Amino acid sequence: MPLRLAILEADTPVPAANERYGGYFGVFKHLFTRAVAPAPLESELILTGHNVVHNPSTAYPNLEDVDAILISGSKHNAFEDDEWILTLVEFVRKALLHDRVKVVGICFGHQIVARALGALVARSDQGWEISVVETRLTEKGKEVFGKERETLQMHRDQVFGVPPGAEVLASTDKCPNHGFLIPGRAITVQGHPEFTEDIMGEILELRHESGLFVDDLYRSGKERNGDHHDGIFMAQVFLKFLQEQ
Repeated sequence: MPLRLAILEADTPVPAANERYGGYFGVFKHLFTRAVAPAPLESELILTGHNVVHNPSTAYPNLEDVDAILISGSKHNAFEDDEWILTLVEFVRKALLHDRVKVVGICFGHQIVARALGALVARSDQGWEISVVETRLTEKGKEVFGKERETLQMHRDQVFGVPPGAEVLASTDKCPNHGFLIPGRAITVQGHPEFTEDIMGEILELRHESGLFVDDLYRSGKERNGDHHDGIFMAQVFLKFLQEQ
């Protein structure tokens, strides 16, 4: 039986990516389709999309109707107290307490899961991590991933400390908690396995044009953007986690 995975869309992709993929639901559908190939996606996953920013009162799935939830990345700050963010934190907390539903958190989603568990999420004084970055795996990370990972990054907020019951999977010089595992319950990553070179390129261009990224940061990110990254491999790890009994 295919797993029922609800994608909680915490943002809208940048314009060209949004038009191409049809929101973060489409971005993740593209990722998981490649991850299960040559098998058809529907043989492994039934995906549903839920816009939790604009429709927080009606967006959420019934936890009895899904096997797992995935919280997407976002331009918003996971430590803010906007009503929709507080609603999301509370829903994730309920999912984590559910005896069957598993949780996957991506970037902002990683931070939301940590916040739901009582960990501190805040702006880092280390600045941005962008484009392709290599992460260092912990011993638990080596068990889960089996190899060092290169991932696409786009964040300057991070999780400080380790949530109760969690084990850190990876780190970088700028970000000690680059994802964590709660066995049988949740897996999170600070990076963006769902991003492609074209999505990252568009974000780099827009944030440079707006002045958010200075020239040196922009050029560095652009130079690394074409490098190999392990997004599809990470999606396969997520699937393995979701399929474990």
